[in-house]
Amino acid sequence: MKIVLRSDVDGVGTAGSVIDVADGFARNHLIPRGLALRAMDGTVDQAAAMARARSARDLRERETAERVAKELVANGVTIAARAGSGTHLYGSVTTTEIAAAVTARTGADVDRRKLSMDAPIRTIGTHEVSARLHPEVAFAFNVEVVALD
Repeated sequence: MKIVLRSDVDGVGTAGSVIDVADGFARNHLIPRGLALRAMDGTVDQAAAMARARSARDLRERETAERVAKELVANGVTIAARAGSGTHLYGSVTTTEIAAAVTARTGADVDRRKLSMDAPIRTIGTHEVSARLHPEVAFAFNVEVVALD
């Protein structure tokens, strides 16, 4: 059965794709969940419009990710955290706090799940954090953790 995907489906295709799948898979899984529509003349035109909108959105997201990457690689982020005597923090700095600091610095909304680090930051100093803001934009930047006065 020919269908038009309304959203991305892992292992099947991306939104706006016109694909051929097994009848049962379409009738029992994709169509009832609102993930696809049966491909007819009007829906094929709608699929083309969805594909154009998706490519335009993807281009905007990539440009934003590249702008954020350039800013973060050059300057990094500074986070103030409560610390005890020495260099140990009370608690830790997590990706949620780093994402909030990145959003405050760049103005771009960054999801914490797009940031990764080996372990939560528990000491004062400079730490490296990896980011994948877009499938084509991956980079590492420095996070400077300072003691809160």
